[in-house]
Amino acid sequence: MHHSLKRSGGFRGRAGAAGVGLVEVLIAILILSFGMLGLAAMQATTLRNSQSAMQRSQAVIQTYSILDAMRANLAVARIGGYNLPANTCTAPDRDSLPTKDLADWIDALHAHVDPNACGSVQCGSHDCTITVQWDDSRATHSADADVAAAETSRKVVTETRL
Repeated sequence: MHHSLKRSGGFRGRAGAAGVGLVEVLIAILILSFGMLGLAAMQATTLRNSQSAMQRSQAVIQTYSILDAMRANLAVARIGGYNLPANTCTAPDRDSLPTKDLADWIDALHAHVDPNACGSVQCGSHDCTITVQWDDSRATHSADADVAAAETSRKVVTETRL
């Protein structure tokens, strides 16, 4: 009789241990799933930031592009022939060399920076300021729509002497 009690006690011990192991596996899977969600969120943030950095780099490249065109036509650039009002988003008519260069520049901004990018060129006799502005809403995320709209506009300003 004493022998049968040992058997039933031993059997219960193994069943209890098997249940604890299953709970441990479920907890490990839960922790792993939260880790994978965190990894996916970091990857999404990295992609957004990479896109934003690429747009800034392209904006700088485009400011140098219009400056190169202006230096090739220096006499006209120094008298304001390349001046373009602030936040010009539509390419001007291509009726002269300066307006053709500016139209190509605005088209390049739309193609390489953002489809809604805008630019301006302000030159005096020697000093020039080139501004590129675009919407970078993919790189920012705010729950407040008004704050998000104010924070999404990005601007690159290049000042130089011709």
